[in-house]
Amino acid sequence: MAQRVATEYVNASMTLTEAEMPRLISLCGTQQVKLQVFVLDNGNQEIVLEEDVGGEFIRLSFERMNGQYHCELSCRVVQPKLTNTLRKLVSSFKGDAVVNRIYNGFTMIYHYAQGAVIRIIESIEDRERIVFEHRDTVGLLEAQFKKNAVEHEIVHLRGAVNELLDIRNQTKDPQQLMEIDRHLANHSQKLFALEA
Repeated sequence: MAQRVATEYVNASMTLTEAEMPRLISLCGTQQVKLQVFVLDNGNQEIVLEEDVGGEFIRLSFERMNGQYHCELSCRVVQPKLTNTLRKLVSSFKGDAVVNRIYNGFTMIYHYAQGAVIRIIESIEDRERIVFEHRDTVGLLEAQFKKNAVEHEIVHLRGAVNELLDIRNQTKDPQQLMEIDRHLANHSQKLFALEA
């Protein structure tokens, strides 16, 4: 198995409610890394995660806005415990991120949206290949079922055919009968195509 060299978080972002902040701090505390929390004068918070070995650290700055805490982060991490902690934070708190997992000779690029991996791309030199892409099959099927314009048009055409048949049964004028028959033929062709 390939050994990971480093992990880069590119444009990672998370937004937490005030009630979620203690949960985030608690989760950080269980990750076997040193944890320091600073509450700043303006209500912002800064969380520093430090790896025991090597002294590598990450500074997460949470800006308080409208009762929520927003954090944007770009960093390069080498130590596995810090990498794992960041992955858990992005996943648990529904963050968005592009994460480059760098190996010797290639890079795996993970795209997170709302804490879930939506795409994985393998990058070797100048070539990229999609390894995984999330498809919302259930959502696509629901949208397809909600598209009921065809059903509405069928109901409309059937109503028009019924009206034309009622008028035809009451009419004696041959010219008007020919015109009604022409409309009926058009409507029946459309109904056949829509119901097929």
